[in-house]
Amino acid sequence: MEKDFSVIDYEVRDNVAVIVVNNPPVNALSFSVRAGLLHFLMKAENSKEVCGIIIACEGRTFIAGADISEFGSKPKEPDLPELLDYLDSTKKPVLAEIHGTALGGGLELALCCNYRIAAKNARFGLPEVNLGLIPGAGGTQRLPRLIGIEKSLAMVTSGSPIGSTDAYKCGLVDQLSEENLRSDSLNFIKDIIETESVHPSISLKTKPIVSDEETQTILKTYRSQIRKRKRGFIAPEYNIRSIQASLELEFRDGLKFERKLFEELMKGEQSRAQQYLFFAERQANKIPDLDPKIKPVDIQKVVVIGGGLMGGGIAMCMANAGISVTIIESSKKFLDRCWKNITTNYQNTQKKGRLSQEQVKSRLRLIEVSLEFEKVSNADLVIEAVFENMELKKDIFRKVGKLAKKNAILASNTSALDLNTLSESSGRPQDVIGLHFFSPANVMRLLEVVRAQKTSLSVIYTCMKLAKIIKKIPVLVGVCPGFVGNRILFARQEQAMRLAMQGIDIERIDRLIYEFGFPMGPFQTADLIGLDLGWEKAFTNENLLVDKFCEVGRFGQKNLSGFYDYDASRKATKSELSEKLIKDFAKSKGITRRDYTDDEILDQCLLPMINEGVKIREENVVTRNSDIDVVYAHGFGWPAYRGGPMYFGRTLGSDKVLKKIDYYSQFFKDRFWQTSQEFRNILDEK
Repeated sequence: MEKDFSVIDYEVRDNVAVIVVNNPPVNALSFSVRAGLLHFLMKAENSKEVCGIIIACEGRTFIAGADISEFGSKPKEPDLPELLDYLDSTKKPVLAEIHGTALGGGLELALCCNYRIAAKNARFGLPEVNLGLIPGAGGTQRLPRLIGIEKSLAMVTSGSPIGSTDAYKCGLVDQLSEENLRSDSLNFIKDIIETESVHPSISLKTKPIVSDEETQTILKTYRSQIRKRKRGFIAPEYNIRSIQASLELEFRDGLKFERKLFEELMKGEQSRAQQYLFFAERQANKIPDLDPKIKPVDIQKVVVIGGGLMGGGIAMCMANAGISVTIIESSKKFLDRCWKNITTNYQNTQKKGRLSQEQVKSRLRLIEVSLEFEKVSNADLVIEAVFENMELKKDIFRKVGKLAKKNAILASNTSALDLNTLSESSGRPQDVIGLHFFSPANVMRLLEVVRAQKTSLSVIYTCMKLAKIIKKIPVLVGVCPGFVGNRILFARQEQAMRLAMQGIDIERIDRLIYEFGFPMGPFQTADLIGLDLGWEKAFTNENLLVDKFCEVGRFGQKNLSGFYDYDASRKATKSELSEKLIKDFAKSKGITRRDYTDDEILDQCLLPMINEGVKIREENVVTRNSDIDVVYAHGFGWPAYRGGPMYFGRTLGSDKVLKKIDYYSQFFKDRFWQTSQEFRNILDEK
């Protein structure tokens, strides 16, 4: 059967073969692209008319990586290594013409070309580490031979792309295009044809790069950094090992070593979990009942009501995306504090070299602070971000509902309150939605987009689109106490408290959860959030351990005393008073003290999370299991290499999980250990 080469355009201009990939939206290296490139490379190589070759792409980008639809299956031949092996061996000079992004296999292909020219907006990266992998088609062997080990390590261990200017400075790119990329490419290759008889191939540097003392120091430093930054992940170390192989092995042997590591990772549990989350994030953007004719509201002006840490962070999110935003507060004192917090945050970011002085100024110019509530009338989106008090929020929504212009979106940042009640108080419930940012709002990537009973599809669609603009990962959820993230977190925290009252050291519980992969344990988390969150002295609950801590003024890190004691730098130490409070409370409730194995402690903390996730799915609070996992991976620190609570439960096996929950339900008679009749079917859902 004749192969379809329709995704590749081919023409010869002034003895230069121009091979153009046209495979929208991102020119992924699908089978048809690989086959077409190989076919036309051979054609150009065998043509007497052709003296040089340009590989370019149509649309908004160069080749942005592999075809994700082929993930998990054996690719059809030619596979990428076969294509690149041929490209590497061509006798005629080949130039990669790069615009947009050259990522993963796209950059590996560009590295096989003799030369590279780039538009000034181009970006280059090897993001495979984010999928639990290493570049598998020569990236770790060619890149250090071209730009050196230190820059290569930075790129492969972070997965973060670099810009064209940086790429040019380090030698990844031979020339930057000033105006017309195609014209500059043709001029470049023609000049090369006329002036150069030998065309360098990175692979011809067959002798290993010199492994000197400085290089060993660089490797040691990166390993140390990775252990801290990527704790628990194995792919970063594999990337370092493969880069190191470029120092110690001949090129072909290095390729074999790289492939071996790639295949080990591909078969491993971590890569499967990380790839699962990769697809889960993309699925989370899909709204099942969306009418394709719906157009989003154009968000040009945002008003944030409340200038606390959350409100200020939300405002920064908007300004960072180039959106004008006004913060409304009730007093000048609060406004001044808000502005000080925002400017300090930006100044600290500038000091770290992440923003220029001009960038800070331009973002601050987009932020206005005001005492005039009436300014909500000019907003396309109003976000309420005051503290968690239902009556206060209802009052705000009543006022906003009357003042806001027609079709303006009215949002609440509530983390747990009933959004249906809030929406009705506005008098225009179809315009109301929840936008639950996570603290700190200007840093955390997750955004729970909360769909109330009467929220219009247009409002939902607009907010999902806006989330991408402000660089958040949105997950559409329904209304329930705590929504998805906090509801599941409460299940874990409640069980951790019970374990502590049974005599298990809180340090041991925190350590086990930390070693599982979370950034911190349940008690460290509680101290960070604040034990007094939602607590009122007049309404102390005698049945809640945290309320006992609040009664004696132990609120967490904020006042340097919670479950732990803290010094001025907020370093935690064991607290004798905390231990006594827990012990006395348990005694007053007649709770029997006992010991558990480490595995039993982990089970008791993690199984209620899985169980609560199943209930959330059964109640249709989310569209799919994977939505829950996205929430937990990006909002609550569930380790990406374990996929999320639903994925983790499924890998354990629904029968095994159900059996364990049934066992513990004999001892713990509360809702966290009560299972759904559909538990097995829901957890096994993919």
